[in-house]
Amino acid sequence: MADPVNILITGATGFLGGHLVDACLREGHHVRALVREGSDTARLGSLPGVELAVGDLADEDSLRAAAEDRDTVLHSAARVVDHGSRAQFHEANVAGTRRLMDAARAAGAGRFVFVSSPSALMRIREGDRLDIDESTPYPDRFFNLYCETKARAEQDVLAAHTERFTTVALRPRGIWGPRDHAGFLPRMIGAMHAGRLPDLSGGKRVLVSLCHSDNAVDACLRAATAPAERAGGRAYFVADRERTDLWAFLTEVGRLLGCAPPGPRIPLPVGRALAAAVETLWRLRPGSEGTTPPMSRYMMALLTRSTTYDTGAVRRDLGHEAPRGQADGVRELVRWVEDIGGVDAWTRPAPGRSDEAGSCPAPGRSDTTAPGSVRAIGSAGRPSSVPPATAGTRTAPARSERGGTPR
Repeated sequence: MADPVNILITGATGFLGGHLVDACLREGHHVRALVREGSDTARLGSLPGVELAVGDLADEDSLRAAAEDRDTVLHSAARVVDHGSRAQFHEANVAGTRRLMDAARAAGAGRFVFVSSPSALMRIREGDRLDIDESTPYPDRFFNLYCETKARAEQDVLAAHTERFTTVALRPRGIWGPRDHAGFLPRMIGAMHAGRLPDLSGGKRVLVSLCHSDNAVDACLRAATAPAERAGGRAYFVADRERTDLWAFLTEVGRLLGCAPPGPRIPLPVGRALAAAVETLWRLRPGSEGTTPPMSRYMMALLTRSTTYDTGAVRRDLGHEAPRGQADGVRELVRWVEDIGGVDAWTRPAPGRSDEAGSCPAPGRSDTTAPGSVRAIGSAGRPSSVPPATAGTRTAPARSERGGTPR
Protein backbone atom coordinates (compact mmCIF):
# COMPACT_ATOMS: atom_id res chain seq x y z
CA MET A 1 0.00 0.00 0.00
CA ALA A 2 1.56 3.23 -1.16
CA ASP A 3 -0.11 5.72 1.21
CA PRO A 4 -0.69 5.14 4.94
CA VAL A 5 -4.24 4.10 5.78
CA ASN A 6 -6.18 3.34 8.95
CA ILE A 7 -6.54 -0.43 9.36
CA LEU A 8 -8.50 -2.62 11.77
CA ILE A 9 -7.15 -6.16 12.22
CA THR A 10 -9.02 -9.00 13.92
CA GLY A 11 -7.19 -12.04 15.27
CA ALA A 12 -4.17 -9.85 15.98
CA THR A 13 -3.05 -11.86 19.02
CA GLY A 14 -2.95 -14.92 16.78
CA PHE A 15 -0.44 -16.27 14.31
CA LEU A 16 -1.55 -14.77 10.98
CA GLY A 17 -3.07 -11.69 12.60
CA GLY A 18 0.17 -10.96 14.43
CA HIS A 19 2.14 -11.10 11.19
CA LEU A 20 -0.45 -8.83 9.55
CA VAL A 21 0.09 -6.27 12.30
CA ASP A 22 3.86 -6.38 11.76
CA ALA A 23 3.56 -5.96 7.98
CA CYS A 24 1.11 -3.06 8.24
CA LEU A 25 3.37 -1.26 10.70
CA ARG A 26 6.37 -1.78 8.42
CA GLU A 27 4.45 -0.07 5.62
CA GLY A 28 3.59 2.87 7.82
CA HIS A 29 -0.12 2.20 8.33
CA HIS A 30 -2.12 3.12 11.41
CA VAL A 31 -3.09 -0.17 13.06
CA ARG A 32 -5.91 -0.89 15.46
CA ALA A 33 -6.31 -4.47 16.73
CA LEU A 34 -9.57 -5.96 17.97
CA VAL A 35 -8.77 -8.03 21.08
CA ARG A 36 -10.89 -9.77 23.67
CA GLU A 37 -11.03 -8.60 27.26
CA GLY A 38 -8.32 -10.40 29.25
CA SER A 39 -6.44 -11.70 26.21
CA ASP A 40 -2.64 -11.83 26.12
CA THR A 41 -1.67 -8.55 24.47
CA ALA A 42 1.95 -8.50 25.69
CA ARG A 43 3.43 -8.61 22.22
CA LEU A 44 0.98 -6.12 20.72
CA GLY A 45 1.66 -3.82 23.65
CA SER A 46 5.35 -3.77 22.77
CA LEU A 47 4.72 -2.55 19.23
CA PRO A 48 4.90 1.25 18.84
CA GLY A 49 1.78 2.81 17.40
CA VAL A 50 -0.70 -0.06 17.82
CA GLU A 51 -4.12 0.71 19.30
CA LEU A 52 -6.04 -2.02 21.09
CA ALA A 53 -9.81 -2.08 20.63
CA VAL A 54 -11.14 -4.24 23.44
CA GLY A 55 -14.23 -5.99 22.15
CA ASP A 56 -15.78 -9.09 20.69
CA LEU A 57 -17.36 -10.19 17.43
CA ALA A 58 -20.57 -10.79 19.39
CA ASP A 59 -20.66 -7.23 20.77
CA GLU A 60 -22.00 -4.74 18.23
CA ASP A 61 -21.13 -1.68 20.33
CA SER A 62 -17.48 -2.75 20.62
CA LEU A 63 -17.31 -3.40 16.88
CA ARG A 64 -18.69 0.05 16.08
CA ALA A 65 -16.05 1.60 18.34
CA ALA A 66 -13.28 -0.51 16.80
CA ALA A 67 -14.31 0.34 13.22
CA GLU A 68 -14.56 4.08 13.83
CA ASP A 69 -12.35 6.05 11.37
CA ARG A 70 -10.96 2.86 9.78
CA ASP A 71 -10.45 2.75 6.00
CA THR A 72 -9.75 -0.98 5.77
CA VAL A 73 -10.62 -4.11 7.76
CA LEU A 74 -8.48 -7.27 7.66
CA HIS A 75 -10.63 -10.00 9.23
CA SER A 76 -8.59 -13.09 10.16
CA ALA A 77 -10.37 -14.20 13.34
CA ALA A 78 -12.55 -17.32 13.14
CA ARG A 79 -13.50 -20.52 14.89
CA VAL A 80 -11.03 -22.83 13.14
CA VAL A 81 -11.62 -26.22 14.72
CA ASP A 82 -13.45 -29.43 13.85
CA HIS A 83 -15.57 -29.69 17.01
CA GLY A 84 -18.40 -27.69 18.53
CA SER A 85 -22.10 -27.01 18.06
CA ARG A 86 -23.78 -25.50 15.04
CA ALA A 87 -24.67 -22.46 17.15
CA GLN A 88 -21.03 -21.94 18.18
CA PHE A 89 -19.75 -22.11 14.61
CA HIS A 90 -22.52 -19.88 13.23
CA GLU A 91 -22.01 -17.26 15.93
CA ALA A 92 -18.22 -17.04 15.48
CA ASN A 93 -17.87 -17.46 11.72
CA VAL A 94 -21.11 -16.21 10.17
CA ALA A 95 -22.87 -13.87 12.58
CA GLY A 96 -19.60 -12.36 13.82
CA THR A 97 -18.45 -11.62 10.28
CA ARG A 98 -21.80 -10.01 9.43
CA ARG A 99 -21.64 -7.77 12.51
CA LEU A 100 -18.09 -6.72 11.67
CA MET A 101 -19.06 -5.89 8.07
CA ASP A 102 -22.04 -3.88 9.28
CA ALA A 103 -19.82 -1.92 11.66
CA ALA A 104 -17.21 -1.32 8.96
CA ARG A 105 -19.80 -0.08 6.45
CA ALA A 106 -21.44 2.20 9.02
CA ALA A 107 -18.03 3.67 9.87
CA GLY A 108 -17.32 4.45 6.22
CA ALA A 109 -14.64 1.82 5.57
CA GLY A 110 -14.09 1.21 1.90
CA ARG A 111 -12.37 -2.19 1.95
CA PHE A 112 -13.07 -5.48 3.78
CA VAL A 113 -10.62 -8.37 3.35
CA PHE A 114 -11.84 -11.70 4.68
CA VAL A 115 -9.47 -14.58 5.41
CA SER A 116 -11.49 -17.57 4.25
CA SER A 117 -10.37 -21.15 3.61
CA PRO A 118 -10.26 -23.75 0.85
CA SER A 119 -12.23 -25.88 3.32
CA ALA A 120 -15.26 -23.87 2.20
CA LEU A 121 -15.22 -26.15 -0.86
CA MET A 122 -14.49 -29.42 0.95
CA ARG A 123 -16.89 -32.29 0.37
CA ILE A 124 -17.52 -35.30 2.58
CA ARG A 125 -16.61 -37.86 -0.05
CA GLU A 126 -14.22 -36.96 -2.81
CA GLY A 127 -10.90 -38.08 -4.18
CA ASP A 128 -7.78 -36.12 -4.99
CA ARG A 129 -8.24 -32.70 -6.59
CA LEU A 130 -5.23 -31.14 -8.28
CA ASP A 131 -4.90 -27.52 -9.41
CA ILE A 132 -8.52 -26.57 -8.84
CA ASP A 133 -9.38 -22.92 -9.40
CA GLU A 134 -12.02 -20.44 -8.27
CA SER A 135 -14.60 -21.80 -10.70
CA THR A 136 -14.99 -24.81 -8.37
CA PRO A 137 -18.51 -24.61 -6.85
CA TYR A 138 -19.47 -24.85 -3.22
CA PRO A 139 -20.57 -28.38 -2.29
CA ASP A 140 -24.16 -29.40 -1.68
CA ARG A 141 -23.04 -31.12 1.54
CA PHE A 142 -20.11 -29.83 3.56
CA PHE A 143 -17.51 -31.94 5.32
CA ASN A 144 -18.22 -30.40 8.73
CA LEU A 145 -19.57 -27.30 10.45
CA TYR A 146 -16.30 -25.42 10.06
CA CYS A 147 -16.36 -25.91 6.29
CA GLU A 148 -20.03 -24.97 6.09
CA THR A 149 -19.80 -21.78 8.15
CA LYS A 150 -16.65 -20.56 6.40
CA ALA A 151 -18.49 -21.00 3.10
CA ARG A 152 -21.55 -19.13 4.41
CA ALA A 153 -19.41 -16.29 5.73
CA GLU A 154 -17.44 -16.11 2.48
CA GLN A 155 -20.66 -15.92 0.47
CA ASP A 156 -21.94 -13.12 2.71
CA VAL A 157 -18.70 -11.18 2.29
CA LEU A 158 -18.67 -11.49 -1.49
CA ALA A 159 -22.36 -10.57 -1.76
CA ALA A 160 -21.72 -7.42 0.30
CA HIS A 161 -19.47 -5.89 -2.38
CA THR A 162 -20.67 -2.54 -3.69
CA GLU A 163 -19.10 0.47 -5.39
CA ARG A 164 -18.40 2.04 -2.01
CA PHE A 165 -17.60 -1.10 -0.04
CA THR A 166 -15.11 -3.41 -1.73
CA THR A 167 -14.97 -6.95 -0.36
CA VAL A 168 -12.38 -9.62 -1.12
CA ALA A 169 -11.99 -13.17 0.25
CA LEU A 170 -8.69 -15.05 0.40
CA ARG A 171 -8.32 -18.83 0.78
CA PRO A 172 -4.88 -19.76 2.17
CA ARG A 173 -4.39 -23.43 3.14
CA GLY A 174 -2.23 -24.74 5.96
CA ILE A 175 -0.56 -21.47 6.96
CA TRP A 176 2.86 -22.15 8.47
CA GLY A 177 5.91 -20.24 9.64
CA PRO A 178 7.59 -18.76 12.72
CA ARG A 179 5.50 -17.88 15.80
CA ASP A 180 2.88 -20.55 15.18
CA HIS A 181 2.54 -22.66 18.31
CA ALA A 182 -0.75 -24.44 17.62
CA GLY A 183 -1.19 -24.95 13.88
CA PHE A 184 -0.94 -28.18 11.94
CA LEU A 185 2.86 -28.08 11.58
CA PRO A 186 3.83 -27.75 15.28
CA ARG A 187 1.20 -30.34 16.10
CA MET A 188 2.59 -32.83 13.58
CA ILE A 189 6.22 -32.18 14.50
CA GLY A 190 5.36 -32.37 18.20
CA ALA A 191 3.85 -35.83 17.69
CA MET A 192 6.84 -36.86 15.59
CA HIS A 193 9.26 -35.61 18.25
CA ALA A 194 7.43 -37.72 20.84
CA GLY A 195 7.47 -40.79 18.55
CA ARG A 196 3.68 -40.77 18.28
CA LEU A 197 3.12 -39.84 14.63
CA PRO A 198 2.36 -42.84 12.42
CA ASP A 199 2.76 -42.55 8.67
CA LEU A 200 -0.88 -42.09 7.70
CA SER A 201 -0.16 -41.71 3.98
CA GLY A 202 -0.64 -45.44 3.39
CA GLY A 203 2.29 -45.28 0.99
CA LYS A 204 0.46 -42.75 -1.18
CA ARG A 205 2.14 -39.54 -2.31
CA VAL A 206 -0.06 -36.79 -0.86
CA LEU A 207 0.36 -33.57 -2.85
CA VAL A 208 -0.93 -30.39 -1.23
CA SER A 209 -0.75 -26.61 -1.39
CA LEU A 210 0.55 -24.98 1.78
CA CYS A 211 0.93 -21.25 2.48
CA HIS A 212 3.81 -19.63 4.37
CA SER A 213 2.69 -16.78 6.63
CA ASP A 214 4.67 -14.25 4.56
CA ASN A 215 2.79 -15.31 1.44
CA ALA A 216 -0.59 -15.08 3.19
CA VAL A 217 0.29 -11.61 4.51
CA ASP A 218 1.41 -10.37 1.09
CA ALA A 219 -1.89 -11.50 -0.43
CA CYS A 220 -3.87 -9.76 2.33
CA LEU A 221 -2.06 -6.46 1.82
CA ARG A 222 -2.50 -6.64 -1.93
CA ALA A 223 -6.19 -7.45 -1.53
CA ALA A 224 -6.48 -4.30 0.58
CA THR A 225 -5.45 -2.09 -2.36
CA ALA A 226 -6.22 -4.01 -5.56
CA PRO A 227 -8.54 -2.12 -7.94
CA ALA A 228 -12.13 -2.68 -6.86
CA GLU A 229 -13.29 -3.33 -10.40
CA ARG A 230 -10.79 -6.18 -10.67
CA ALA A 231 -10.92 -7.86 -7.25
CA GLY A 232 -14.17 -6.72 -5.63
CA GLY A 233 -16.62 -9.49 -4.78
CA ARG A 234 -14.15 -12.25 -5.61
CA ALA A 235 -12.46 -15.09 -3.73
CA TYR A 236 -8.88 -16.21 -4.38
CA PHE A 237 -6.79 -19.25 -3.55
CA VAL A 238 -3.45 -18.31 -1.98
CA ALA A 239 -0.57 -20.78 -1.70
CA ASP A 240 3.18 -21.25 -1.78
CA ARG A 241 4.78 -21.44 -5.20
CA GLU A 242 5.67 -25.08 -4.62
CA ARG A 243 3.39 -28.10 -4.83
CA THR A 244 4.25 -29.96 -1.62
CA ASP A 245 4.67 -33.67 -1.03
CA LEU A 246 3.12 -33.45 2.44
CA TRP A 247 4.66 -36.46 4.19
CA ALA A 248 8.07 -35.81 2.68
CA PHE A 249 7.80 -32.21 3.89
CA LEU A 250 6.88 -33.27 7.42
CA THR A 251 9.72 -35.80 7.47
CA GLU A 252 12.28 -33.22 6.30
CA VAL A 253 11.23 -30.55 8.79
CA GLY A 254 11.34 -33.16 11.54
CA ARG A 255 14.78 -34.37 10.44
CA LEU A 256 16.17 -30.84 10.57
CA LEU A 257 14.92 -30.61 14.14
CA GLY A 258 16.29 -33.98 15.20
CA CYS A 259 13.08 -36.03 14.98
CA ALA A 260 12.78 -39.60 13.76
CA PRO A 261 10.53 -40.00 10.70
CA PRO A 262 6.83 -40.87 11.05
CA GLY A 263 6.04 -44.54 11.53
CA PRO A 264 4.79 -47.17 11.36
CA ARG A 265 2.90 -46.87 8.07
CA ILE A 266 -0.86 -47.31 8.47
CA PRO A 267 -2.97 -48.49 5.48
CA LEU A 268 -5.41 -45.80 4.36
CA PRO A 269 -8.62 -47.75 5.15
CA VAL A 270 -7.31 -48.56 8.62
CA GLY A 271 -6.29 -44.95 9.25
CA ARG A 272 -9.69 -43.59 8.19
CA ALA A 273 -11.54 -46.10 10.35
CA LEU A 274 -9.24 -45.31 13.28
CA ALA A 275 -9.80 -41.56 12.89
CA ALA A 276 -13.58 -42.04 12.89
CA ALA A 277 -13.40 -44.25 15.98
CA VAL A 278 -11.11 -41.87 17.89
CA GLU A 279 -13.32 -38.89 17.07
CA THR A 280 -16.49 -40.70 18.16
CA LEU A 281 -15.01 -42.05 21.39
CA TRP A 282 -13.50 -38.66 22.22
CA ARG A 283 -16.88 -36.97 21.99
CA LEU A 284 -18.41 -39.58 24.30
CA ARG A 285 -15.66 -39.10 26.86
CA PRO A 286 -16.60 -37.06 29.98
CA GLY A 287 -15.11 -33.59 29.91
CA SER A 288 -14.30 -33.65 26.19
CA GLU A 289 -16.58 -30.73 25.32
CA GLY A 290 -14.57 -27.87 23.89
CA THR A 291 -11.43 -29.97 23.40
CA THR A 292 -9.85 -31.25 20.22
CA PRO A 293 -9.55 -35.01 19.64
CA PRO A 294 -6.05 -36.29 18.83
CA MET A 295 -7.36 -37.40 15.42
CA SER A 296 -10.53 -36.71 13.45
CA ARG A 297 -12.01 -37.53 10.08
CA TYR A 298 -11.39 -33.95 8.97
CA MET A 299 -7.72 -34.05 9.94
CA MET A 300 -7.36 -37.46 8.32
CA ALA A 301 -8.81 -36.10 5.09
CA LEU A 302 -6.41 -33.16 5.11
CA LEU A 303 -3.46 -35.52 5.67
CA THR A 304 -4.38 -38.09 3.03
CA ARG A 305 -6.17 -36.27 0.19
CA SER A 306 -4.08 -34.65 -2.52
CA THR A 307 -5.45 -31.14 -2.99
CA THR A 308 -3.63 -28.33 -4.79
CA TYR A 309 -4.79 -24.94 -6.04
CA ASP A 310 -4.28 -22.92 -9.19
CA THR A 311 -3.19 -19.46 -8.02
CA GLY A 312 -3.26 -17.81 -11.43
CA ALA A 313 -6.18 -15.56 -10.48
CA VAL A 314 -4.51 -14.03 -7.42
CA ARG A 315 -1.37 -13.39 -9.48
CA ARG A 316 -3.38 -11.77 -12.29
CA ASP A 317 -5.81 -9.67 -10.26
CA LEU A 318 -3.81 -8.82 -7.14
CA GLY A 319 -0.27 -8.96 -8.52
CA HIS A 320 0.61 -11.49 -5.82
CA GLU A 321 3.71 -13.56 -6.47
CA ALA A 322 4.42 -15.60 -3.33
CA PRO A 323 7.51 -13.80 -1.95
CA ARG A 324 8.71 -16.58 0.36
CA GLY A 325 10.04 -19.79 -1.16
CA GLN A 326 9.49 -22.99 0.77
CA ALA A 327 13.16 -23.91 1.23
CA ASP A 328 13.96 -20.46 2.60
CA GLY A 329 10.86 -20.58 4.78
CA VAL A 330 11.91 -23.91 6.29
CA ARG A 331 15.42 -22.60 7.06
CA GLU A 332 13.92 -19.55 8.78
CA LEU A 333 11.48 -21.71 10.73
CA VAL A 334 14.22 -24.05 11.96
CA ARG A 335 16.36 -21.10 13.08
CA TRP A 336 13.40 -19.65 14.97
CA VAL A 337 12.56 -22.97 16.65
CA GLU A 338 16.17 -23.39 17.76
CA ASP A 339 16.28 -19.78 18.98
CA ILE A 340 13.22 -20.20 21.25
CA GLY A 341 14.55 -23.42 22.79
CA GLY A 342 13.83 -26.26 20.38
CA VAL A 343 10.89 -28.49 19.52
CA ASP A 344 9.60 -28.72 23.09
CA ALA A 345 9.31 -24.94 23.39
CA TRP A 346 7.65 -24.75 19.96
CA THR A 347 5.04 -27.46 20.51
CA ARG A 348 4.50 -27.53 24.29
CA PRO A 349 0.84 -26.97 25.24
CA ALA A 350 0.28 -23.95 27.44
CA PRO A 351 -2.61 -22.84 29.62
CA GLY A 352 -5.08 -20.25 28.38
CA ARG A 353 -6.54 -19.55 24.97
CA SER A 354 -5.94 -17.29 22.05
CA ASP A 355 -7.73 -13.97 21.85
CA GLU A 356 -9.84 -14.84 18.85
CA ALA A 357 -11.85 -18.01 18.52
CA GLY A 358 -9.92 -20.30 16.26
CA SER A 359 -6.90 -18.09 15.76
CA CYS A 360 -3.39 -19.24 16.53
CA PRO A 361 -1.92 -18.23 19.88
CA ALA A 362 0.16 -15.25 20.70
CA PRO A 363 3.82 -15.61 19.80
CA GLY A 364 6.25 -16.98 22.33
CA ARG A 365 8.23 -13.78 22.68
CA SER A 366 8.42 -10.19 21.67
CA ASP A 367 10.54 -9.40 18.64
CA THR A 368 10.72 -5.68 19.25
CA THR A 369 13.59 -3.74 20.73
CA ALA A 370 11.61 -1.04 22.54
CA PRO A 371 8.16 -0.94 24.10
CA GLY A 372 5.55 1.27 22.52
CA SER A 373 2.61 3.18 23.86
CA VAL A 374 -0.74 1.56 23.25
CA ARG A 375 -4.21 3.06 23.46
CA ALA A 376 -6.97 0.59 24.27
CA ILE A 377 -10.48 1.41 23.06
CA GLY A 378 -13.21 -0.19 25.13
CA SER A 379 -16.69 -1.08 23.98
CA ALA A 380 -17.79 2.52 24.46
CA GLY A 381 -14.80 3.88 22.57
CA ARG A 382 -13.18 5.40 25.65
CA PRO A 383 -9.36 5.37 25.72
CA SER A 384 -7.68 3.60 28.62
CA SER A 385 -4.04 2.99 29.33
CA VAL A 386 -2.47 -0.43 28.83
CA PRO A 387 1.02 -0.96 30.22
CA PRO A 388 3.45 -1.89 27.46
CA ALA A 389 5.24 -5.21 27.63
CA THR A 390 8.92 -5.29 28.36
CA ALA A 391 10.80 -5.62 25.10
CA GLY A 392 12.38 -8.97 24.52
CA THR A 393 10.51 -10.74 27.31
CA ARG A 394 9.08 -14.15 26.59
CA THR A 395 5.42 -14.87 27.11
CA ALA A 396 3.83 -18.28 27.28
CA PRO A 397 1.83 -19.03 24.14
CA ALA A 398 -1.88 -19.29 24.69
CA ARG A 399 -3.65 -22.45 23.66
CA SER A 400 -5.65 -22.00 20.50
CA GLU A 401 -9.04 -23.51 19.83
CA ARG A 402 -7.59 -24.63 16.52
CA GLY A 403 -5.96 -27.67 18.07
CA GLY A 404 -3.72 -27.93 15.05
CA THR A 405 -6.42 -27.90 12.39
CA PRO A 406 -5.34 -26.04 9.25
CA ARG A 407 -7.65 -23.45 7.72
